[in-house]
Amino acid sequence: MSISILEQYIETGNHLDLEHLLNKDASILKEKTSHDISPLLLACYYNKDNVVQTILKFTTTITIHEACAVGLLQHVQMMIDHKADIVNELSSHGFTPLGVATHFNKEDIVRLLLTHKADPNLCSQNGFNVYPLHAALANNNSEISKMLIEAGADVNVVQHGGFTPLHLACQHGNIDLIIILLEQGASVEARNQNGETPSDLALQKGFREIADILKV
Repeated sequence: MSISILEQYIETGNHLDLEHLLNKDASILKEKTSHDISPLLLACYYNKDNVVQTILKFTTTITIHEACAVGLLQHVQMMIDHKADIVNELSSHGFTPLGVATHFNKEDIVRLLLTHKADPNLCSQNGFNVYPLHAALANNNSEISKMLIEAGADVNVVQHGGFTPLHLACQHGNIDLIIILLEQGASVEARNQNGETPSDLALQKGFREIADILKV
């Protein structure tokens, strides 16, 4: 059975044919996709909820990263109870559970992981250097961003391309988060690889007042 057929069903959201396929042989779910992640994670990244639910019906084992992506709070809790340091374990594609939960806007799981001492200052180990705070701000998720900052997230970390948290907050014009970041010492002078400051990005997105306030 070809993994490419499975990927096609996931990408197109064809959960009916997927279920028929898995009824014949669910062992294919244990294989990695061409994206070097599991079929379940791939379905999450494609935001195909019906496919996710179909895959879960045939899933016998699950990793903490998959549980974080799907939002299975009780599963995550049980895994932490069994192995406390799992909260900082890297996935095969280089993300911590906190990074995955943040990417998928799973606020309750982010809160749980932070309660169990997940490190908010561990970046992805895949060349992109994405920190949980970057992911939260890229999603413009104020609640998760505030939780991460309260847990000690560094507000001046730099991801691939030279973007800081303040750059991302300015792209969304999120004044509340901009104020919080500034209060925590975020640099208005930071420049990305294109030489752009947070003010420059705010101006590009039409947030002129924010751009003027942060202008270096």
